[in-house]
Amino acid sequence: MSDTQLKTIHRALISVYHKEGLLEILELLVQHGVEIVSTGGTAQWIREQGFSCTDVENLTGYPSILGGRVKTLHPAVFGGILGRRHVEEDRKILHRYEIPWIDLVVVDLYPFEETLNSGAAEEEILEKIDVGGVALIRAAAKNHRDVVVVPSRNDYAYLLSILRQRNYTTAEERQRLARRAFAVTAAYDTAIGAWLGSDEDVLSALPNPGAPLHALRYGENPHQKGWFLGNLAENFDQLSGKELSYNNLLDLDSGYAFLEEFYQPVWVIIKHNNPCGLATSQNPTEAFDNALKADSKSAFGGVFLTNRPVPVSVAEKLKDFFFEILSAPDYEEEALDILSRRSQRILLRHKTFRRPSLVFRSALNGFLIQELDKVALGEEHLRVVTNHTPDEATWQDLRFAWKVVRHVRSNAIVLARHQMVVGVGAGHTARIDALRHALLKAQEAGLDTCGAVLASEAFFPFADSVEMAAKAGISAIIQPGGSVRDHESIEACNRLGLAMVFTGHRHFRH
Repeated sequence: MSDTQLKTIHRALISVYHKEGLLEILELLVQHGVEIVSTGGTAQWIREQGFSCTDVENLTGYPSILGGRVKTLHPAVFGGILGRRHVEEDRKILHRYEIPWIDLVVVDLYPFEETLNSGAAEEEILEKIDVGGVALIRAAAKNHRDVVVVPSRNDYAYLLSILRQRNYTTAEERQRLARRAFAVTAAYDTAIGAWLGSDEDVLSALPNPGAPLHALRYGENPHQKGWFLGNLAENFDQLSGKELSYNNLLDLDSGYAFLEEFYQPVWVIIKHNNPCGLATSQNPTEAFDNALKADSKSAFGGVFLTNRPVPVSVAEKLKDFFFEILSAPDYEEEALDILSRRSQRILLRHKTFRRPSLVFRSALNGFLIQELDKVALGEEHLRVVTNHTPDEATWQDLRFAWKVVRHVRSNAIVLARHQMVVGVGAGHTARIDALRHALLKAQEAGLDTCGAVLASEAFFPFADSVEMAAKAGISAIIQPGGSVRDHESIEACNRLGLAMVFTGHRHFRH
């Protein structure tokens, strides 16, 4: 690499909202003899830490005006950032007007999305639209041949990794940060556009390219690279265990969807994005026992999730059981001690879930985009279409089974009894095969299907499936309805004494 591609940092402009993580950067810059220029509250904070800095007003000759709306938007600032060191005319102009070169720009933008999500008033949201910060980032990124830009507090660590070794940057480092910079400003503007636009503006909800990018151990398989774009810390704290993998995150996403469905204590066990056990009970330990009972063989190496603190009673049952992940809102102190004895176990303390409103998936040479399937099962949707009507206990199991089956891969069948899953058939090409598999799993687990209910996430129109269910003792079926052959399954239910309920909503999941 030629010397012309190595750029020493002599002067840094720092203007940030969040100050966390900035202190070591300041210490290293001062050690390297870098002059620091700063703005408003950032300059005040820098002095409070015991460092000297030059106020940006000393460069511009103007004070901060309009309540801080205009601070850095001035040729004395942007000339120093955009000036091209290799262009003689640029050098002459900066010399003529006594504009100092700026080699490093560190910015952390006003927290627009945080303010928006807090429910703040419109005026407060407007004031959190950063103008000067975005302009500084774009200017420094544009001139990354000479200037290094740090566009977000998420990039402080990368700058630190450079400053701990040296006071210059390479062309590759500057280009990498420039790419990040434009991703950050694009995401920032997209969020503002979404707020000003309508719910139908799909592009406003594109995944945030400015979010942290986490390199994973590997992708779906060891020969594939994998990444996660987003802030995992918003979802959970990792208390112990190895690094999370691509497949771990997919299973967690599936598991959290089930937890969102239930207010009462629930345990769910996920394997390859599908539930192999799920149960609710007012007694959390009983819920755990019933969830594991459904398919303890498939639960081996699975992902366990619950919406209640993990008690010692459950920790004792799990201490010698091999599982990948356990995610809970909290743990009893002794339970955490028991579960942590195996260092590779991943233990998570999850937080409030905030699932995206749109689902993205790559397809062909583009992306498929759809709304998240979040239609709740309202009483107004339920319609009994048979001569037999479910009793109250059966109604409870039907509602339970429907909450489960809507998150199972199609074609899907869920069998449930007494608020626990007794059999799951997932991802089959024929619905009757999904039913056959669910019955087989129940049989293998020694669970009685007599009096159980059946849920199908999509049309269930054929008499042969009803006949198979009736032979196993199934008492009621819940399905969307809407097939041109619904009459066949309704007639079979009437003939065999089963109740059938239509929900009016299909829940394909591919």
